[in-house]
Parts: sequence; structure tokens; C-alpha cells
Amino acid sequence: MNRSTIDLWVGLFVAAGLLAVLFLALKVGNLTTFSAGDAYQIQAKFANIGGLKVRAPIKSAGVVVGRISDIRFDNDSYEAVVSMNVDGRYQFPRDTVAKILTSGLLGEQYVGLEAGGDGVMLKQGDRLRLTQSAVVLENLISQFLFNKAADGKDPKEDAKK
Repeated sequence: MNRSTIDLWVGLFVAAGLLAVLFLALKVGNLTTFSAGDAYQIQAKFANIGGLKVRAPIKSAGVVVGRISDIRFDNDSYEAVVSMNVDGRYQFPRDTVAKILTSGLLGEQYVGLEAGGDGVMLKQGDRLRLTQSAVVLENLISQFLFNKAADGKDPKEDAKK
């Protein structure tokens, strides 16, 4: 083989390697998407979304069934409106519950869907009525400390009585 043929093969090998690295980066960064043709969009309102972000997964029974497409603030109800693209392969009843959950103790937040028992399925543009907002760790800690301060008396004072 001459020098130019070897250079061509090395160049093709390097290009294939770069494409593989790009593909893996997109997979790890959750930047893959469903094709627009087989997904339907639904919305849900939450009082507190915590650290939920656009492109966060939507999971049901641990399976990723969609992605968050948009988050906006509703000036009338003072709530966050979360738009979700759900893969068309997955159908959910109209009384499905949407919860904002966390992967692990301090992991990423995602929307969990719990299917209801209604016979009518969700379709494009529907809004989920039953939602549960995010549990914010800082709020839990402050509630715990406040309750302890309110309940606790000085143990030395109780011993003196």
C-alpha cells in the first residue's frame, strides 16, 4: 500500500471514532429524542417542580416513556406548567397521576407516571389533573428542625422538676 491509501484509511478510522464518541455523548447527555410523528404531548401543573429541567425523563414502572419538552410559569394559577412528550407506543389512562421524583437521594429529578383505571386514554393536548409536586430536601430538613425545636424542652429543666 502506498502512503496516500494508508492516510485515507487512518482518516476514515478517526472519523468513525469521532462519530462514535459523539453518539455516546448524546446518549449520556439524554439528548436523544423521539421522532415527532409517534409522540403525543400532555401537560401537568405542579405547585413546585424543584430542580426539574427540560429534557428530563418521564418514567413509568422504571421505563423511560418520554421527555419533558417545556416548563413555564402560569401567571393566573401561580403554578409551573410542564409539557411532556410521551412516546406513542405507550398509552396511559386519563386519570394517570404525575409525580416529580428523584433518582436516589440527590440524583436527577424526573416525572413518574402512575397509570389510573379509566378506560379513556390520554391523547394529544390533554392535561393531567392529578399531580404531586417535588419534595424539596431543604424544606424537609427545615420542617424537621422546626418540629424538634417546638417539641423539645431543655432536658436539664425536666430533670430538675
